[in-house]
Amino acid sequence: MHDRIELNPLVCHGKPVIRGTRVMVSTILGALAAGDTIEMILEDYPHIEREDIAAALAFASDLTQFEDVPFEMNPA
Repeated sequence: MHDRIELNPLVCHGKPVIRGTRVMVSTILGALAAGDTIEMILEDYPHIEREDIAAALAFASDLTQFEDVPFEMNPA
């Protein structure tokens, strides 16, 4: 599924984007976190597909699958 995600130092400073676009994975995740629907995102970025949004979510999920906690967790 990550074949839809591109990391290229010449595109958006190497941040992960939807392949062939300049739409950053973080932009998609931020829109979803803000309450935008998939349909709203597709309307805002008509050159991406529903599968691109799924790929962005899968990419983000994989990034959270670390074996060790990378920092000390402070209880709230």
